[in-house]
Amino acid sequence: MKILVLEPYYGGSHRTFLDGMQAHLPYDFFLLTLPARHWKWRMRLAAPYFADRIRALPEDIEFDAIFCSSFVDVATLRSLLPAAIGRLPFYTYFHENQFAYPVRQEDERDFHFGLTNLTTVLASDRVAFSTGYNLETFLQGVEQIQRLRPDMKLRAMVEKIGARACILNPGMDFSRIDGAAGRKRERAGPPVIVWNHRWEHDKDPRRFFDTLFSLDADGLDFRLIVLGQSFRTVPAVFAEAQARLKSRIIHYGFAESPARYAELLHNGDIVASTAKHEFYGIAVIEAVRAGCYPLLPAGLAYPELFGPEYLYGEGEFPSRLKSLLQKRTTLDNSQARAMTERFSWAALKAGYMEWFGPSPGIPDP
Repeated sequence: MKILVLEPYYGGSHRTFLDGMQAHLPYDFFLLTLPARHWKWRMRLAAPYFADRIRALPEDIEFDAIFCSSFVDVATLRSLLPAAIGRLPFYTYFHENQFAYPVRQEDERDFHFGLTNLTTVLASDRVAFSTGYNLETFLQGVEQIQRLRPDMKLRAMVEKIGARACILNPGMDFSRIDGAAGRKRERAGPPVIVWNHRWEHDKDPRRFFDTLFSLDADGLDFRLIVLGQSFRTVPAVFAEAQARLKSRIIHYGFAESPARYAELLHNGDIVASTAKHEFYGIAVIEAVRAGCYPLLPAGLAYPELFGPEYLYGEGEFPSRLKSLLQKRTTLDNSQARAMTERFSWAALKAGYMEWFGPSPGIPDP
C-alpha cells in the first residue's frame, strides 16, 4: 500500500509521529511537508498548496490512499485535486482539534478553524483522534456551533462523525529512553522534579513555578530539571524561576540532543503537569518511561493515560507535590515499563493496520 502523506506542520509531535509510522508500519509512505510554523496560515492555505504540489508530481507515481493531519482542509483539497486522485480514500489524524485548542481569551477564538476541522472530518473517509478527550471536545465544539446557529442545523451530525471516527493513541518509540536507563542517577540526593512541557501559557507554568517558590520558601529540599521547547515569546515566569531557583537547578532549557534529553529524564523522580489543556501527553509518558512518578490534573486526557492515584483535583497540586517530595516517591524500571508499554508502536501497530485496512468507500451523507 502506497500512502501519500500531507503534513503542513512537520515538526514536534507531528514529525515524531510520522517518523514512527514510517519505521513501524508496513506501508510505503511518500511525504509532502512544510515546516512547523505559522499554523493559521498552514490551515488556510495548505489545501491549495498541496493540490499544486500533487499536480506537479511525475505522472508515473501512483498512490493507494492519502493521509493528512488535521491542519489540512480536506474538503477544499479534494475539490482542487484531479478527479482520479480526489477519489482516493482519505485518512485524517487529529493530534488536536481547534474547537478545544486554548486561546488566551475566549473572545479571541476563531471558529473558522473549528469549522475547517468539521468539514475535514466530513470529507475524509476515515478519521482517528489521539484520545477520547480529543474526540469528546471536538463533538462538544460541533454542538456549540449548532447552538450558535439554530436556523442551520446539521442533520445527524454526531452519527456522521461517528461513522468515520475512531480513537488511536499516537504510537511512541521508547528505544532512546530505554537505552539511557543505564545512566540513571543514584537516589541518594534530594528528589528531582521534571518539567518537560512546551514553554507556553496553556501549560500554566505560573502555577507550577509558584508552587515551587512556596516549597522553596518552606525549606523543602528538591532539585529541578526544566526541559521542553520554547518559542519566540516565552512566559516571564521562566526567567523569574531560573533566577529564584538557581541553587536547585540541575538543567534549564531545551536539551541539546535526544540522547541528552533521555538522560536528563532518567535523572528525575517526579514529572508534574499543571496544563490547562492536553490532548494526549507525550512528554509525560516519556518521563514516566524513564522512571518519573507522574502528578497530573484529574481531567483533560490524563485519566486515559494513568490511574487515579496519579491525578490531583482542583487546588490539590501543592499539597500532593509536597507529599511526594517528603516521601521521596519514584518508580522502578518494571513499574515504568508496565505503565507505558501500551503506548508503544509495538502495542498499537495492529490498531493502525486495522484502521488503514481495506480501502474504505465514502460513507453516504
